[in-house]
Amino acid sequence: MDHTKRDKHNAESVVEGDINLTPARGEWLQNEVSEEARELLEKDAKYFMHQSLSTPCLDVLQNCEGSYIESISGKKYLDFHGNNVHQIGFSHPKLISRLTEQLQNLTFSTRRYANETAVQFAEKLTSYTPEGLNRILLTPNGSSAIGIALKLARAVTGKHKVVSFWDSFHGASLDAISVGGESVFQEHMGPLMPGVERIPPPITYRGIFEGNEDKALEYLEYVLEKDQQIGAFLAETIRNTDVQIPSEKFWKGARELCNKHGVLLILDEIPIAFGRTGTMFAYELFGIEPDILCLGKGLGGGIIPQAAIVTREEYNKFGHISLGHYTHEKSPLGSIAGLTLLEVLEEENLLQKVKEDQKFMKKALYKMHRKYSLIGDVRGVGLLWGIELVTDRTTKKKATAEAEEIMYECLKQGLSFKVSKGNVLQLSPPLTITREELEKAVEILNEAFLKTNAIA
Repeated sequence: MDHTKRDKHNAESVVEGDINLTPARGEWLQNEVSEEARELLEKDAKYFMHQSLSTPCLDVLQNCEGSYIESISGKKYLDFHGNNVHQIGFSHPKLISRLTEQLQNLTFSTRRYANETAVQFAEKLTSYTPEGLNRILLTPNGSSAIGIALKLARAVTGKHKVVSFWDSFHGASLDAISVGGESVFQEHMGPLMPGVERIPPPITYRGIFEGNEDKALEYLEYVLEKDQQIGAFLAETIRNTDVQIPSEKFWKGARELCNKHGVLLILDEIPIAFGRTGTMFAYELFGIEPDILCLGKGLGGGIIPQAAIVTREEYNKFGHISLGHYTHEKSPLGSIAGLTLLEVLEEENLLQKVKEDQKFMKKALYKMHRKYSLIGDVRGVGLLWGIELVTDRTTKKKATAEAEEIMYECLKQGLSFKVSKGNVLQLSPPLTITREELEKAVEILNEAFLKTNAIA
């Protein structure tokens, strides 16, 4: 495969997500989007602030249902992105019904008052967590959940510092970007929250450790031993965007180090909880428990903004301060959405379904890995998969132009997903997706790879 024409593109593209501003995006908007949609996109660009990773928009939507999003021109896309909110698909009929019913009754719960829906939700949510991990605070968004977790860790330990991973994402608020490790969120932000120590993540395919998780643990231990003011270790249990999956050995080792040094383990499962990994929570895969668990995105059923922290009973001793105090804290609508999500996961036996879907995806994507030289690595669990593209399997040079080419070809054929780190195709479909729809998606992917002449 001739990569000469793409070298300039690759060198100039320093990205952490989709490639927004290349000629290919312009060609897509000019050739694949209807005139009606273009007019609306122009108005969108006129009124909304422009920002990386979301501007310019790809199309204009008018409907979402099940595994599909639909544009105003009637084009349907299988949505393998969904901003990680579509565990039970879009517009699930039971959720629509329950929300409609709730709207006829209590629509808002003024703070300082309880409501039955929120209590039922809290009771249901904590029924899935280990004994003792049973205290929650609710908030409308994941960034705020991270903020609550950081405040609680300071209060519990009396220590203000936190360790996190480079390249991690924990939200877009100032405190969340301070503990995150993506530059696109930190540029122009000036001094960030002090007391953050970032360390390299354990990555199996790239990075300074490249699969040597013992070294990653040594690094973590070194930092914890050197700085006695570290009170928390914040991490994504599984890195969502480019799908990085540490081993059970790593996580058990990290858990032991936190115990040894009096550090709280905060696990961010905002995008990956609720069945994405074939378990209710990702930490279950590794035989560990967090001290604070951060949840969000899918917790609102893909309709209502809803997030939460779940933490230990013994940390419930700060009634004299405000850790959250959000206007929509015990939202009846958010609570009924979260409660319904959990019920649907049970009723439709989605955790077991995801385990079966994992077998299919692993077989299909590993076959593609053997077939296409463009694929450097395939990694995933449940219904979360990453396909990393490289121009050369030996050097592992990122194939950013090729990733873009494949993304747009798939969009033309009705498959939507996001590109992470410029070269990783992230596949995150609804957990309710049918086997026929999964097969269709794999077929579209194969056709797109064939068009790049990427056969090994």
